[in-house]
Amino acid sequence: MGRTSKDKRDIFYRLAKQQGWRARSAFKLLQAEETFHLLDGVTRAVDLCAAPGSWSQVLSKHMYEPRTPEEREQVKIIAVDMQGMAPIDGVKQLRADITKESTAKEIIEYFGGQKAQLVISDGAPDVTGQHDRDAYMQGQLLLAALSIATYILEEGGSFVGKVYRAGDISSVYAQFQRFFKDVCLFKPSASRNSSIEAFVVARQFNLPDGHIPCNLITEWYNQPTEWLKPITQEPKQINLPFVAYKGDLDADRTYELDEDYKYEEAVQKPLTAAYQDVLKKTREVSIKYNSIKIIHSEVDNANQT
Repeated sequence: MGRTSKDKRDIFYRLAKQQGWRARSAFKLLQAEETFHLLDGVTRAVDLCAAPGSWSQVLSKHMYEPRTPEEREQVKIIAVDMQGMAPIDGVKQLRADITKESTAKEIIEYFGGQKAQLVISDGAPDVTGQHDRDAYMQGQLLLAALSIATYILEEGGSFVGKVYRAGDISSVYAQFQRFFKDVCLFKPSASRNSSIEAFVVARQFNLPDGHIPCNLITEWYNQPTEWLKPITQEPKQINLPFVAYKGDLDADRTYELDEDYKYEEAVQKPLTAAYQDVLKKTREVSIKYNSIKIIHSEVDNANQT
């Protein structure tokens, strides 16, 4: 099939290389912006789990590049990830853990004491193909992103984050309804129909009275009696409004290559991908072993007969 086969099978992968995006996922945020106008008037934005940086590129293209040099001084975009990535104009990189309160403080410090108007997260754990497990792990990562958002997002701000739709995801949706007045699910056309992936689009952030920002995953630990009450009740299923992007291109369709087609390499490969540590360790550790030979003495043989 050759190296051009993916360009035929995935139109967004091909377009990402042609248009200069680091990953096809850029189109998912572009379609969300076209649908919800999330970037209108935004000058402070945070991209969580940002590497390799396609969503940060979108922020830069919309918030930074179109402005004059004087206006650019007011634009602050920060990309947070534990992995490194190549520089992007107008984007500050912060290699940090999004589950730590110190990371939230660094973000607010970068904004000069102000808070973000928009928080986005396209992060995902390595999938296993076991949908229930993958959905659970993705839900935990999304809650971690929401947790730090409650620290760094200003009143009225917006949030976009990846979620895997599954039967027990209602508890995650309930957390978003605690903090946002308008919450829905968005399915870009760049996301394959066969994928359980979707995006929570939450707008009009409103911190509840008396709520102290914390890690929402372990929040129950501080007030166990309050959080244990719902266990004896019937689980509440939450169905969010579903919005699908209507586009001409289909992520599940194969598109033939034009006569003037020319193969292009990826715009920017990962600098410090997680799997690189695994490759390094496998090079340093030998998995070969010497065979073991067991010799029974004549006495042992006699005892066995």
